[in-house]
Amino acid sequence: MSSFRARTITKPIHSWAKGALPALSDTESEALNAGEVWWEAELFSGNPDWKKLRAIETPKLSEEEQAFFDGPLQDLCGMIDDWKINHEDGDLPPEVWQFLRDEGFFGMIIPKKYGGRAFSAFAHSEIVRYISTRSVAAAVTVMVPNSLGPGELLHQFGTDAQKDHWLPRLADGRELPAFGLTSAEAGSDAGAMVDEGVVCKGQWNGEEVLGIRLNWAKRYITLSPVCTVLGLAFKLRDPDGLMGDTEDIGITCALVPTDLEGVETGRRHIPSSTMFMNGPTTGHDVFIPLENIIGGPDYAGKGWMMLMSALAAGRGISLPSMGCAAIALSAHATGAYARIRQQFNLPIGKFGGVQHRLGRLAADAYAMDAARHLTCAGLDEGRALSVISAIMKAHATFRMREALNDAMDVHSGKAVIDGPSNYLLPLYRAVPIGITVEGANIVTRSLIIFGQGSIRAHPHMLDNILALQEDDPEKSLDQFDRSFWAHVGHTTKTIFRAFGRAVTGGRFAPVPTAGKATPIYGKLSRWSAAYALTADVLFLTLGGNLKRKEMISGRMGDALSEMYILSAALKRWEDEGRQKADLPVLEYVAADAFNKIQRALDEVVANMPARWAAWILRAITWPGAHERKPDDRLVAACSDLLYTPSETRDRIVGRIAPGCNRDGVEVLNECFAKVTEMAPVMKRLRDAGKTPQQALEAGILSEAEMADIEEMTSLIDEVVAVDEYAPEDFAALFPEPKSVEQRPREAAE
Repeated sequence: MSSFRARTITKPIHSWAKGALPALSDTESEALNAGEVWWEAELFSGNPDWKKLRAIETPKLSEEEQAFFDGPLQDLCGMIDDWKINHEDGDLPPEVWQFLRDEGFFGMIIPKKYGGRAFSAFAHSEIVRYISTRSVAAAVTVMVPNSLGPGELLHQFGTDAQKDHWLPRLADGRELPAFGLTSAEAGSDAGAMVDEGVVCKGQWNGEEVLGIRLNWAKRYITLSPVCTVLGLAFKLRDPDGLMGDTEDIGITCALVPTDLEGVETGRRHIPSSTMFMNGPTTGHDVFIPLENIIGGPDYAGKGWMMLMSALAAGRGISLPSMGCAAIALSAHATGAYARIRQQFNLPIGKFGGVQHRLGRLAADAYAMDAARHLTCAGLDEGRALSVISAIMKAHATFRMREALNDAMDVHSGKAVIDGPSNYLLPLYRAVPIGITVEGANIVTRSLIIFGQGSIRAHPHMLDNILALQEDDPEKSLDQFDRSFWAHVGHTTKTIFRAFGRAVTGGRFAPVPTAGKATPIYGKLSRWSAAYALTADVLFLTLGGNLKRKEMISGRMGDALSEMYILSAALKRWEDEGRQKADLPVLEYVAADAFNKIQRALDEVVANMPARWAAWILRAITWPGAHERKPDDRLVAACSDLLYTPSETRDRIVGRIAPGCNRDGVEVLNECFAKVTEMAPVMKRLRDAGKTPQQALEAGILSEAEMADIEEMTSLIDEVVAVDEYAPEDFAALFPEPKSVEQRPREAAE
């Protein structure tokens, strides 16, 4: 029996809400159920509990993981010649492929009982990040078998028989996996795929069995040209009722050995001139038994849920690791180059325009690696962080693009001329890859981060929606009565919090004592409250139409992402012992984040269709309260941290492959060290107003110092130089392609 409140007050609201609030489609329900909420829910609450953030364990490498990092990983990077891979061979050398198999790089996520390494998410991320600073092609080759694909899906959903058969073979490289999801007709909209499987009887190992007849045409599939087993997503139909009463069973994932009749692999794409194995695959009337469905026949039609669950982990590791690698290498190289390169008798790192780029590079490297560490900590707790993984994938690759643009601008012509000594162009070419794959960033930003976050991370919204979708009218009203009034109570508190913190700048918000970082916590609590109230007003005024307001959703996603990244930076500063020297970087990250959050919320309010609600919200949350970008003093301080060798600089850039065989990175590092070492000697020359030769003759310089100057000058010339080619060498760079074929138009059609 419903309560008096439910029958008299809640009932008309319940009737209105059924038509106003967004109903969840089956696909949306599966996506939501596949993930879970974590720290983003605290930010969405409007009153984050900072004790929860501080209690999260800081990720660290185990002894075994560190030994792998110091041994096989270093050996691998020493074997890689990225220029040769991308411009001469079009592939990793055979000895590298074998080394990856022998050392278990393809089985990092596979449990030890199946022969895998069972590494933590943090170790997985650190390894991919490190390889990415050496070679994108090698990094992608390693990341894909350990991300969304047969290994992850079998680990989560496979039957015991499937795990026993496939996982040992995947772990030691006997089998090389790929996963076919994207098709010509369906890119980000996987539900629109036309790849189909029909339940039927057929021959398998000499016996007639119940199985699936498959037809597909996939593209952009990494490792497809060389894979031995293809994880395939397709729509399963059962027109003859051989599995039950349902004809359109839905998206299903299955394992397809690529040596089966009708399977075509081997053709290649060239993804942004980065020569990892990627290409199309087609299948024509390929028969597999039902037992090849990942998870067995019981998981027929559950493919979307499985993909979302697997993606919640992989999307938080692979591409964010590559993005953080690109940002870190950009910061490291640009800081060193700005110290080495002189114009107008002054290192370019002392020019204000260059400092502007260096300051941003330092802050982005610090913040995104902090967010990567925090995300890995959550994944290592066994969480499926669907919203946070989307934040990380989008913003690590967005900032990768920004960082490489900054680095290219500072390096100028040095970065434009391609060749073995150019350490920026390989990553620059990879930017569109990171932006596009594992969920295009436009879709991720506009639909997923806030679209999923608004329902899952909100304290009461999902309960409201589930109550409204309850078929029993009495139960629906009772459940909605409880969740709605809890929501009202939450919103009432948020109104007072948002206004009070807007007026005071968050000075009296409950925050931890964190030294000079304490005010940052308070201001972040202020914007968390403003964000929570803005979300509630959007739900109230737009209801189900909110899903179609993608520009508003994108801005809300930006604000939530900035709050998460800044939270991670605060935790990093705390975890690393509140390093005083790192404070300028944290302050830059905070100022930049608050500016972006303020602008995002201000633009949301400015574009709300319900103008009465916008005016009320503006009066309460003060989204127009100007948050200034980092000032010039702070920019210069952060720039100096990359310009000068220090422990802070090492913390900012993290672990980076040092280069080898006199490549661009190795020479840059050697020159940076020499220029820094010789700085006191060069100052003595400037103060004396003499050239090195004059100073030597005057006894101001010793013979040893003169030799050091000559060595430094030679290194500077080597760093500043760009690659050039004789006509015959240039022609050799562009031979007739051997392995790339253009698919005939009629075959594609």
